[in-house]
Amino acid sequence: MRARTISALLVLLASCGAQVPVSAPETLDLSAEAIPGDAARQPEGPAGACWGRDTIPAVIETVTVTQRLADGSYRSESRQRMVSDTRTVWVRTPCYDQLTPDTILTLQRALRARGYYLGALDGVLSPETMTAIRRFQADHGLDTTVLSLKAAQMLGLVLTPVQ
Repeated sequence: MRARTISALLVLLASCGAQVPVSAPETLDLSAEAIPGDAARQPEGPAGACWGRDTIPAVIETVTVTQRLADGSYRSESRQRMVSDTRTVWVRTPCYDQLTPDTILTLQRALRARGYYLGALDGVLSPETMTAIRRFQADHGLDTTVLSLKAAQMLGLVLTPVQ
């Protein structure tokens, strides 16, 4: 009897604690970083801003329609349709003089810590590093190998706030 009373008291006391709301961590949406534009002219921005250009390839979808004919046979017909055309986007990026081997090494470490980079930690902007940048940014809404300034800030490479 005494054990039941103590258990009931413990349950009652546990339910009296302050409720602290817990929310999921905010995810960074980088989709607004891609500014559509002309391949020959970079966008206007703050003085000293650096821009990277990328060409997003066209997306073509193949649709196959299968029909049953009157004689009981089937006929398949495939058609392609353009989902989106090739386009040029500009992304505000850290300036090239900031992308030293030490900075690239820090970038590789940050991408590795998040599970995006498995290559050598060598401070070289290699194809593996570029692929990891694309995968990281694509998971946050920006599918390009051009390292955006906001992604660089998120990865701890740029300390100044992006304006």
